[in-house]
Amino acid sequence: MTAPVVIVGASHASVQAIDTLRREGFEGPITLVGEEPHLPYNRPPLSKKYLSGELPVERLPLRRQQFFDDAGDNLRLGTRVTALDCGARRLRLNDGNEVSYDRLILSVGSRPRLLDVPGHQLAGIHYLRNIADVDAIRAGLTAARRVIVVGAGYIGLEVAASVKRLGFEVTVLEMADRPMHRVVAPEISRFYTDLHAREGVQILCNTSVTAFDGDEHVREVICGDRHLPAELVVVGIGILPEVTLAEAAGIQCDNGILVDEQCRSSDPSVYAAGDCTNHPSVRYGRRLRLESVDNAVEQARTAASNICGKPARHDHTPWFWSDQYETKLQIAGVSQGYDQTVMRGDPATGRFALYYLANGELLAVDAVNAPRDFMVGKRWVAERKSPDANKLADAGVDLKTI
Repeated sequence: MTAPVVIVGASHASVQAIDTLRREGFEGPITLVGEEPHLPYNRPPLSKKYLSGELPVERLPLRRQQFFDDAGDNLRLGTRVTALDCGARRLRLNDGNEVSYDRLILSVGSRPRLLDVPGHQLAGIHYLRNIADVDAIRAGLTAARRVIVVGAGYIGLEVAASVKRLGFEVTVLEMADRPMHRVVAPEISRFYTDLHAREGVQILCNTSVTAFDGDEHVREVICGDRHLPAELVVVGIGILPEVTLAEAAGIQCDNGILVDEQCRSSDPSVYAAGDCTNHPSVRYGRRLRLESVDNAVEQARTAASNICGKPARHDHTPWFWSDQYETKLQIAGVSQGYDQTVMRGDPATGRFALYYLANGELLAVDAVNAPRDFMVGKRWVAERKSPDANKLADAGVDLKTI
């Protein structure tokens, strides 16, 4: 196949798509259009080692320029797509140019959910999605002492851990009754509440931000009748799939761009991969929208294979991770719908795993500093195993014998 392929979004998915296209023998032109001026880069470190200054910006790119040169790619970085014409198979760019395609891959990711309360426009209030966002946060820290993080999800807690290690006073505000409430069981939430407390970070749950106050620059976060002083605020209350371009072009969207098992959208010439998609899960028998590097990479691989005429379907056990202080949380599977949890190990030791089951079948596992539980659990989730709960709870029983 030699007809042109265009990829919108400089991301993990775009790099994987290029790699798979070339490995599968695609010889036609590939154009990559990305809004940011950077080569596609590794995003998970943004809230961790890049924010803390441990990782320089030079080490963020997923591939060097030579990779794209060798592949013969046309990079259009620092360029935004303003319109998609599916009938003409053409993209309009913000620089006035147009790009035609035979097949298109949308790997446009997501955008931060905004906190629209009085004072939200004040300087010193930040979101974290890209390099520029982190650079702005780091610059703001030079004149700050007290930092408030709004949202106790993965990003919020990672930011809190990174900023605390830099020596700042950090408070996390969460409107739900516990941290990471959407993705983990109460046992995991308690562990992370205690972990942050030991490090000196206070997590205030059942707390909603009603306003920000300050003269041009934020100085207080207002939560009802409570006023919390802060010189810098980071808001991490979730993300929304970036579907603006697809919706305007008439592509079907519903909590993401709707794709099939081949990662093809409602327009047969348009594929999509990553956080922007809503896909049918073979394993769980329902549609999912996953915010995961792993999912983005696997969907890109599937889309590229199908473009090359090599049928493939996205049938992959999702997994996620979060690094906070010296603690690594690894999650395999999706726990929604569980009716039983089994604890293996003791949270007090900082090394344990929580298994989620439904009617005896393993749905997911959360492994805290327990890589073996994660690897075995990931395989069991894919194979739809129903492990003996009593044996699973006994850390003295080798996983291989269960």
